[in-house]
Amino acid sequence: MLVEPPESVWDFATAVGADPDDDLVAMGADLEPGTLLDAYRHGVFPMPADDPRAGLLWFCPQLRGVLPLEGLVVSRSLRRSRRDFEIRVDTAFADVVAACADSRRVGGWINADFAAAYTRLHELGWAHSVEAWREGRLVGGLYGVAIGGLFAGESMFHRERDASKVALLGLVDLLSDASAGSRLLDVQWQTPHLASLGVVQVRRGGYLRRLDRALRLPLPAAFR
Repeated sequence: MLVEPPESVWDFATAVGADPDDDLVAMGADLEPGTLLDAYRHGVFPMPADDPRAGLLWFCPQLRGVLPLEGLVVSRSLRRSRRDFEIRVDTAFADVVAACADSRRVGGWINADFAAAYTRLHELGWAHSVEAWREGRLVGGLYGVAIGGLFAGESMFHRERDASKVALLGLVDLLSDASAGSRLLDVQWQTPHLASLGVVQVRRGGYLRRLDRALRLPLPAAFR
């Protein structure tokens, strides 16, 4: 059940239009649930700064990474691998976030404040994990924020080969309902790895128009 938190005191609508040529659109603010939800509803997401004194950084990329639900690249080997895993939803959210935040991961950015903030969103019904299990063990997964027809992916991990890809495949399956054509699976930025899975780049204006349509949709059944 969704619980709407108190409204944010920050205005992300004006932040997005502040500098159309920069991915970084704001600095500061906080990670309160209302702040996070308002940011995602305006196409903005947070990242910690390299220098803790700089506080939070808020991004709305000029070129946004989006995975079209019909465009996920599923290799023959991945189709075989998926049979070895069980997909679960929201049974180990904190464990998924902890695995994604593991300090041993190259390029890891999730700190204790971020882990706590998204755990609060999960407790309010807005953040979800899609998990890959094998023989009773959590071996891969992802988490993100679901608002209407938007799923904003935050991070993913794997402990066994293909486990994170199978979790992504599971997420696409969960989103592929009668509203699939208007749903929006946001992955922030396109990387070579994500491009190999079918992630494309969408210009900021096009993304915001798609976001506006997506937010009007109902949640997928798995996240209600």
